[in-house]
Amino acid sequence: MKPIELAPNLSLSPIVHGHWRLSDWNLNTQEIITLTEQSIELGITTFDHADIYGNYSCETLFGNALASQKSLRDKIQIVTKCGIKLLSGKFPERSTKYYDYSYEYIVSSVNQSLASLQTDCIDVLLLHRPSPFFNPEEVAKAFFDLQQSGKVFHFGVSNFSASQFDMLNSFVDRPLVTNQIEISPYCLDAFKDGTLDHLQQHKIKPMAWSPLAGGRLFSPSDERGNRLLECISTIAQEIGEDNLDKVIYKWLLMHPAGILPIVGTGKIERLKNAADACDLELSLEQWFRIYIASEGKEMA
Repeated sequence: MKPIELAPNLSLSPIVHGHWRLSDWNLNTQEIITLTEQSIELGITTFDHADIYGNYSCETLFGNALASQKSLRDKIQIVTKCGIKLLSGKFPERSTKYYDYSYEYIVSSVNQSLASLQTDCIDVLLLHRPSPFFNPEEVAKAFFDLQQSGKVFHFGVSNFSASQFDMLNSFVDRPLVTNQIEISPYCLDAFKDGTLDHLQQHKIKPMAWSPLAGGRLFSPSDERGNRLLECISTIAQEIGEDNLDKVIYKWLLMHPAGILPIVGTGKIERLKNAADACDLELSLEQWFRIYIASEGKEMA
């Protein structure tokens, strides 16, 4: 797979390995090392984290692997997020879940992520969700100081609307490099609410979380899911493909916005399916058939 350039001096793999459920995979340190090495061999070199994943444990699990196999760090790109304060036994003083984008919290969160990941730098830091209480000047100052110190190379956001993205972008000295959003055949919001239009306008490539709609495309529980499963299965037969997930990943990858799917699995076979999807061929008509199946109506 050819790396995708998001900004000068920043290229990510077309498929991103998501570690949201790393703590649920029950892998020991050596098994995480092996899975990471196998991912790299497939061309999947970008790994997506957040401070809160696994109740604040996933960064540590991955960091232990990086510390045990130090040669891995130079072969990969680490994306992580901050800003959400979860209710957790690790923070008994908290009485509610809320967001914190103060200068102090962003910087302290990055320092904790660096310690947990056992690395000196983060390739891309994302703000996890937009907040109704948000001071862009403080955020911009935190970004500037983190970049100047060499702790974070690039910055972006996750789940931000076009206007929220532009507002923050107008304050920072280095342009935001991505917006990590939910995109799948089941979730078409980004196609309709202007998010993808905005990203294409500014030549910003999005990362797609939950590209398989959390399994709803394989075990549908509603009419939309049933339509999609039937349509994707038919198209898979047409192109001689046994794995439906490959068709779904290709549906995302072929879009001109340059979508980077985040694949959250501890199974190397599923990562290989995602990598193989890069070489799959879908026609424009087949792409639209999947979109139409999700909508439940023909194009106007």
